[in-house]
Amino acid sequence: MEPHLQPLVSIIALNYNQTNVTCEFLESTKLLTYRNFETIVVDNGSTVNPTAQMNAGNYPNLKILLSEKNLGFTGGNNLGMQHAKGDFIFIVNNDTEVTPDLIERLLEPFYKDGKIGVVCPKIRFFHHPNVIQYAGFHKMNLLTGRTGAVGSREEDKGQYDGEGPTHCAHGAAMMVKREVIENVGMFADKFFIYYEESDWSARIIRAGYTIYYTGKGLIYHKESITMGKESAIKAYYHTRNRILYMRRNTNKLQLTSFLLFFTFFTFPKSVLKYTVKGQFEHLKSFLKGTFWNVTNSSYSTI
Repeated sequence: MEPHLQPLVSIIALNYNQTNVTCEFLESTKLLTYRNFETIVVDNGSTVNPTAQMNAGNYPNLKILLSEKNLGFTGGNNLGMQHAKGDFIFIVNNDTEVTPDLIERLLEPFYKDGKIGVVCPKIRFFHHPNVIQYAGFHKMNLLTGRTGAVGSREEDKGQYDGEGPTHCAHGAAMMVKREVIENVGMFADKFFIYYEESDWSARIIRAGYTIYYTGKGLIYHKESITMGKESAIKAYYHTRNRILYMRRNTNKLQLTSFLLFFTFFTFPKSVLKYTVKGQFEHLKSFLKGTFWNVTNSSYSTI
């Protein structure tokens, strides 16, 4: 594929009771210098139908898909991908704002290497616009079931302006080649939210593709508007899906080591922390997320 061919890009964003925020994102797409794109907004069962407000913005090539219920990050994006016509799918959070040359920058690596399956840009915090949120991901620690973003909370002084393979894509902004979706499948729907991009990235890498980071592309993220930083529901899904990810992406020895670590370190530490802080809803969610894995299969439809 040559750059001059200008392939169609399908931009997919989710909306859940945040129509004003989503419209701010859509406004930013008007400034994109790459024009061969369609935008698909999947409304995840909002209490108010956002169609009239979004249509009033005269956003180019906009398609709105209405779901009767909240399908989560996984199901909502999977629905969007099923309707996408593009050669490339740009999965992006609705609480972001794009920069004008973002699409061109994300497409560039695909022209250089056919094994690249996903490209992610540098992500900075919208409200702290010179502070980095993501410049790639470190390798997943298979003992703890945790990873961290490269450059997280560092001031951007150009130290991550380069590009190269990374261990995991970021769900807030990831350009995916259609071939990857056809060969690997979509998000594992069982995750609903959190760890879903880690699971998908692991499957994509096992299929022989490269996850790639480019510091030439930039997007701004209004982080955690939907879930909040310390919500009980976040504690539930983080705990549940941390274990689920390990069940799906490790061998028996690695999983055994993780379960021992979780049982004798993470579990008592978390119970003590929530008890001391009086966060009993968080404690309930943590326990619920933990024991969900005892009674549920790790298999998920894609």
